[in-house]
Amino acid sequence: MDEDFDTVMVEFDDETGVGTVTMNRPDALNALNGQLRDDIVAGLRRLEAENEAAEGVALRAVVLEGAGEKAFCAGADVGGFSSDSAGASSEPSHYEFIREFPVPVIAKIDGYCLGGGLETALACDFRLASEGSAVGFPEVNLGIFPGAGGVQYVTKLAGPAVAKELAMTGDHISAERAADEGIINHVYADDEFEDAVDEFVTDLAGQAPLAIQAIKQSAAMAVQTGLNEGVAYDGQLFAELLQTDDHAEGAAAFGEDRDPEFQGK
Repeated sequence: MDEDFDTVMVEFDDETGVGTVTMNRPDALNALNGQLRDDIVAGLRRLEAENEAAEGVALRAVVLEGAGEKAFCAGADVGGFSSDSAGASSEPSHYEFIREFPVPVIAKIDGYCLGGGLETALACDFRLASEGSAVGFPEVNLGIFPGAGGVQYVTKLAGPAVAKELAMTGDHISAERAADEGIINHVYADDEFEDAVDEFVTDLAGQAPLAIQAIKQSAAMAVQTGLNEGVAYDGQLFAELLQTDDHAEGAAAFGEDRDPEFQGK
């Protein structure tokens, strides 16, 4: 399945279960405007629909990337800011939709990842970057600040000092420093980037999909609640997974010394 919207391209590989949403405004460095925000959500919904005709889970992981060679996403279109840009609309913002999407979303960062683009990447489950990439929050130069939770995300990942430095100075930092601070998961040499991301995503998509979804839910709960409530929630998820066909298959494969074939059931 390949499908184009006005500002995104959507692909699905039914062999690996990996979907790809490509932000397709390269002449504008894939800057976020209203149409792109809407199309990201529409593209993710289109990929999720792959599960409707499948027995089990067809969609295992999603890669979010930017078209062109210069940017993942350079932020919001200047002059196009509104309260909706920060996710204040009654409809779910693309940030919220990514954050709550049932399968892992991987930000594939190659080039500039700034402002709302960085907040988009931070809403994803994983951030993989080429060594030539740069991240930052330049909003202070416009008299505003990252309005979709950027300071909150970076504070939780790297601590308040790093979050304040990024947001108060507006400076760009290298992908390697961002990885050192815990903002990016992995940085790869530019000439190894494509293959390394493909390997990471394919391996992730090959894991038991219901367990992967439960892990995503558990991690989300962990940043919102206290320890006791989180542990109780994990116990509930664990009990549900014990009843799945995937758990039975995993146990059988372990006993038979073979690779499991998970179906998401």
